Amino acid sequence: MFFAQQYFYCFGIRASLLKIIYPLRYVRFSTSPTMTFRHKNAKRIEGLDSNVWAEFTSLAADPSVVNLGQGLPDISPPNYLKEELAKVAFVNRLNQYTRGSALSQVYGKVCGRKIDPYTDILVTIGAYGSLFSAMQGLIEVEDEVIIIEPYYDCYVDMVKMAGAKPVCIPLRYKSAAGGDIASGADWVLDPAELASKFNPKTKAILLNTPHNPIGKVYTKEELQIIADLCLKHDILCISDEVYEWLVYTGKKHIKIATLPGMWERTVTIGSVGKTYTVTGWKLGWSIGPQHLIKHLQVVHQNSLYTCPTPLQEAVAQAFLLDFKRMDESDCYFYSLPKELEGKRNQLARMLQEAGLKPVVPEGGYFMIVDVSTLNVDLSDMEEDKPYDYKFVKWMIKNKKLAAIPLSSFCGPETQQKFEKYIRFCFIKTWQYKCKERAEIHTYLDATEITPWT
Repeated sequence: MFFAQQYFYCFGIRASLLKIIYPLRYVRFSTSPTMTFRHKNAKRIEGLDSNVWAEFTSLAADPSVVNLGQGLPDISPPNYLKEELAKVAFVNRLNQYTRGSALSQVYGKVCGRKIDPYTDILVTIGAYGSLFSAMQGLIEVEDEVIIIEPYYDCYVDMVKMAGAKPVCIPLRYKSAAGGDIASGADWVLDPAELASKFNPKTKAILLNTPHNPIGKVYTKEELQIIADLCLKHDILCISDEVYEWLVYTGKKHIKIATLPGMWERTVTIGSVGKTYTVTGWKLGWSIGPQHLIKHLQVVHQNSLYTCPTPLQEAVAQAFLLDFKRMDESDCYFYSLPKELEGKRNQLARMLQEAGLKPVVPEGGYFMIVDVSTLNVDLSDMEEDKPYDYKFVKWMIKNKKLAAIPLSSFCGPETQQKFEKYIRFCFIKTWQYKCKERAEIHTYLDATEITPWT
């Protein structure tokens, strides 16, 4: 084991050196410092190079920083999943291409219908692969796709890469129904405003429930409003449901595809990374009717072609095990959210003690928090950036605590509505230790941050 660690350590150094050496080699062959290269980027990716993850992950790379920004679970996935992967490596036929899937049994039960694993499901490289295949396979140039803000940042970029136009509509905050403590349920769509976004150019609406970053779990009534508009205008629904199992007490996740008339026009996206806390496995899936999934399959077979067989087999065996105990409390689909609910409640409590205003999520493992009650001197930060962007940079530098600014999840027209919020991730073991048992309010020292009066 020692030698293996040393090898990979050296490999890491070598990889870093290659990043430095190879660019230098290319520079050396340039005949002129001002020489231009005629081969530029394709227009379809113009302006899409900016990435909040790259910027803030690099800032949080310092080992002294507690990184609560990115959704990287540091809790262990279930042992039976890892054991299945170890077994698979020794089965020769499972080291070759495959098409099999155990997802049809689980989702057949959830959706209350027979799902064909070969025609109604596409296994992809993560939920990203599913989103990409859906956009490339179903969306035409000059189509319009309705996107609900705040949105996961790749939504808009993928729509643009397909040559289509993103049409955004924000979730709007209403007064907290539970008193002083806000929740994901307090963020709602205006039905009239939503209806106004549909027109003859609209091809699809991109839904995300449970919602990242707010943690909203759409109710059946809210989903029915969306479904009615889809049916009225003959619109597709691409439903990102990667956090489908991570729903907390009193809430229920409902698949929009199960509403009357919606199966035929919905592509539902899932993720093993979110289901079993193995984000590095990068397996996702699209589920829907054959007449839609076949177009995603065409994109997939002509780009990625297939996904790693050993990972698929391990996940299939885990799904079969949890399928058999779906009516029992020890099913991982239910035991994980039960564990996370305690972490969610603890984080909300700690944030309140620090003088902040958390929005308690109904699902997922992110929590947004209103930091506008804090008086922080950000005069030395970049002037042209939103408040939350500057606040997070200040917090990383001065408090060694990393988060993600919420304004990075919306367009420039609505940044002002969301710039007082930042996003924390709570699928972390740090909450019970938190840098030598120091809590969040230690980072946000009251002597340096005081509430506005």
